[in-house]
Amino acid sequence: MIALATTLGLTSAVISSSRPASADTESSLKAQAAAITAKIQATQGQIQTLTGQVQSADYQVSQLSGEIAANQAEVAKDQVVVAKDQSQLRTQAIRDYTSSGTADQVTQMFSSNPNTSGIRSEYSSIATGNVTTTVDNLHTAQVQLQNTQSALQQQQTQDSTTRDTLTAEENQASGLEQQDQSTLNGVNANIQTLVQQQQAAAAAAAAAAAQQAFNTRLAAAQSAQAHAAAAQSAAASASSSSSGGSAAPLPAAAPPPVPGGAGGAVQAAESQIGVAYVWGGETPGVGFDCSGLVQWAWGQAGVSLPRTSGAQYDATTQVPLADIQPGDLLFYGPGGSQHVAMYIGGGEMVEAPESGETVHNTGVRTGDGFVGVGRVS
Repeated sequence: MIALATTLGLTSAVISSSRPASADTESSLKAQAAAITAKIQATQGQIQTLTGQVQSADYQVSQLSGEIAANQAEVAKDQVVVAKDQSQLRTQAIRDYTSSGTADQVTQMFSSNPNTSGIRSEYSSIATGNVTTTVDNLHTAQVQLQNTQSALQQQQTQDSTTRDTLTAEENQASGLEQQDQSTLNGVNANIQTLVQQQQAAAAAAAAAAAQQAFNTRLAAAQSAQAHAAAAQSAAASASSSSSGGSAAPLPAAAPPPVPGGAGGAVQAAESQIGVAYVWGGETPGVGFDCSGLVQWAWGQAGVSLPRTSGAQYDATTQVPLADIQPGDLLFYGPGGSQHVAMYIGGGEMVEAPESGETVHNTGVRTGDGFVGVGRVS
């Protein structure tokens, strides 16, 4: 009982010291859970010990009940014997009195000799004395059995009281175990909540960092594009002023050789900036459509690609947008069938967009049916 009370006090202390998950660290919660688990295991050991003691007490009470029943049966048997002997004595006494002994078989044995009357009297006295002694002995045995039965009943009462006490302690230990288990469940729930909060915070921080990096690259690319456009416009204005009229379109010229790989493909594609969009076009300096530009640019870098954007999507390896690199292709529409552009770095891409426009650099678009990034291998 003292051990159970001590354990109950410790459990109360644990419950009172439990704090919300938001105020605890994961390590402290796990340590608390380990301590509660250890106490639960100790309580379960106490319950097993008490259960064994209760079973032993039940067995002892059962044995005593059997002994009491056996003694009661002996007492009843002795009572029957005593009653029978007493009845026989009364019958014999009445018979001897009414017949002066002449009808008694023992007396008849000596009836032929008148000198044997003394012997007959002595024999009857001895026989009567033996029966009386037997009856006394039976009474004594009966008293002893009753005393034994009383002692057994007293022992049974004590054992029943012990069993009831042990059962109460077992129930108290079981209640303590349930209380500890409930506390442990609450601590585990706090740990799970804390882990989920940490994972959500880490994911949000990573997403915010990625978005900030992308926005930085995109802003830098847009700024560079604006500066390039302003410089080009200024150069065109100066050329127009020096010639005294509008500048005539430059004749198409063969592009300079480019290095291999993604860098060469980007360089080739950007060499066609300003070339008109022509549906089905694939001629440098004259006109390109979106997939024609991509096929020609990668061809200059030594890599052969299919002609249409959908086929190019199937021919490339899809990679996450966060892992995009210069030379990767951005696809739009189901299976990349509607449009394709080439990433050039800094959050920008080069494309031949649609009729009425020219090949140009622009910021990466992730709307307008964007389906993913393909890497040329």
